[in-house]
Amino acid sequence: MNSETPKLQRRLKNRHIQLIAMGGAIGTGLFLGSAHIIQSAGPSIILGYMIGGLIAFLIMRQLGEMIVHEPVTGSFSYFAFKYWGRFSGFLTGWNYWVLYILVVMTELTAIGKYVNYWWPHIPAWTSVLFFFIVMTLANLANVKLYAESEFWLSMIKVLAIIAMIIFGIYLLMTADVGSTASISNLWAHGGFFPHGFEGLFYMLAFMMFAFGGIELIGMAAAETENPEKNIPKAVNQTVIRIFLFYICSLAILLSLVPWNQLDLGGLDKSPFVLIFKQMGIDWAAHLLNFIILTASVSVCNSGMYANSRMLLGLAEQGNAPQIFKYVTKQGTPVPAVLFSALLIFGCVLLNYFVPEKALSYLIYIVVAAAVLNWMMISLIHLKFRKAMKQQGVKTKFPALFAPYTNYVVLAFMLMILYIMWSQGFMLSVLMLPVWISLLFVIFKLFQKALN
Repeated sequence: MNSETPKLQRRLKNRHIQLIAMGGAIGTGLFLGSAHIIQSAGPSIILGYMIGGLIAFLIMRQLGEMIVHEPVTGSFSYFAFKYWGRFSGFLTGWNYWVLYILVVMTELTAIGKYVNYWWPHIPAWTSVLFFFIVMTLANLANVKLYAESEFWLSMIKVLAIIAMIIFGIYLLMTADVGSTASISNLWAHGGFFPHGFEGLFYMLAFMMFAFGGIELIGMAAAETENPEKNIPKAVNQTVIRIFLFYICSLAILLSLVPWNQLDLGGLDKSPFVLIFKQMGIDWAAHLLNFIILTASVSVCNSGMYANSRMLLGLAEQGNAPQIFKYVTKQGTPVPAVLFSALLIFGCVLLNYFVPEKALSYLIYIVVAAAVLNWMMISLIHLKFRKAMKQQGVKTKFPALFAPYTNYVVLAFMLMILYIMWSQGFMLSVLMLPVWISLLFVIFKLFQKALN
């Protein structure tokens, strides 16, 4: 293929990039995964999301500096390739691709749980298969159609969370004397740290899962109109989004019903639905279940998009088969979409054979891959800054307090690995060096095949 072949098209407007950024960070981690954290950390989950949100914001500013300087296909994989070396680009790109295969599988599995809330007799795998087909077709269309579908999916959950917060405040303000609803629930039942600080500390790894997807802004950079203006806006508003959607929503919900009176029952229960159900507001619970279902569909939609663009970027680096460079006249990398979808189809099989354990298995694997991804972004940014300094280039959107914040992020990620190790997920941590070694072997074989 020559240089005249079709390319990705800059069709994403500011409203698209803003909602894609929101959509990436609002999904199973907040709506479903928070159930397990509430049981262990109680109201201190609010502080945990503040800490995780700060780290996520620092990572986004580091990524933002690079993508505003050079808005290209492949995002941080491209920067790893350019500023660190060919294997770094290979490792970063393929790890991210596998990560998002797992993320989409996780969200699809969650969708099966949400459908079962209404129709418990429908096998989870049938719901998963239906939504898998719908989202694959959506991603095979042009980027404008993807962006519009993601805009409205994200808009639904954003407006719903805002409405839920307002409704929760109304319930608190109008609560009867004998009602359980009170802001004192945040400290009256065993304190803000009912299981001590350890209860929160050992849940930080699960909380970080919720922030997976914030880097989707980088994947959309090559298709964004006026990236120098629109990308910094999306990055800087990350803090506001995290505060509103994570901190405020959980603070309100945990004020409505004492955390120790919630019948969460494990990973397959959403505290957002259960709180309203326990208050006897069944219509709100049904509406929230619909919103949460929409949130997961949105994350799946974005995940498939990210996978195809990363494959395209890897092919342009020479780190993936050249067939993935093919883009239609409408700007859709069809082979990359189809290959990613083929792997995601494994989720249907997983839900068919082990539906009870599918979600917990996937979450543990995703956290380990996400940690490697975030560490690589910070390390790549250090390499990028060094190159910019040597070239005497002043970037337009510098990261906050770099390189010190890079070291903070890296130290935090090492702490997350320690938490995973100490909490019985040693296999996930041990798999990281094995995974990196495996990718190195594949990289060498791929290079040999090219030569």
